[in-house]
Amino acid sequence: MDLPTPEDLRERRNELELTQSELAEHADVSQPLIARIEGGDVDPRLSTLRRIVNALEEAEGGIIRARDVMNSPVVSVAPDDSVHQSKELMDEKGYSQVPVIRDGSPQGLIGNSDIRQRPEENVGELPVAEVMHESIATVEPDATIDEVDAYLNHNAAVMVVEDGRTVGVITEADIARTVS
Repeated sequence: MDLPTPEDLRERRNELELTQSELAEHADVSQPLIARIEGGDVDPRLSTLRRIVNALEEAEGGIIRARDVMNSPVVSVAPDDSVHQSKELMDEKGYSQVPVIRDGSPQGLIGNSDIRQRPEENVGELPVAEVMHESIATVEPDATIDEVDAYLNHNAAVMVVEDGRTVGVITEADIARTVS
């Protein structure tokens, strides 16, 4: 990863016709810090530099956030629902999986593969909690598409959570649709 120089930051800010104060507000840092960074007087922490670069990219219209690609409202099932009910919902909506949510909080996912892996004849009568997989990834609505994509490398879906409540869900198909 190439880090931008102070000159790069100043040039990008000027091209976007942003003042130091406006950039500072968008990056949630102080205006004097922007001035000192652009002047080469201070070496910012990586997290600070990332916030500044993200603010510049957002001003350019280049950053896609979780809120921009998430599916909302979330179609979900409760842990106490039967597997049969969840399968009917997935078939009706054309989904291969659905989030399992209790009181707005994500508990896991249940998908066709979870149901097929259960050898019991009466799997449809079991509660979702006994069949679902609990390994889930969550992000806030402000998470970048790159952050979401990194989670999707190891998870079937990413739940978007705000103030402890599930507000959206993102799958590989959503990322592919956005990128294309």
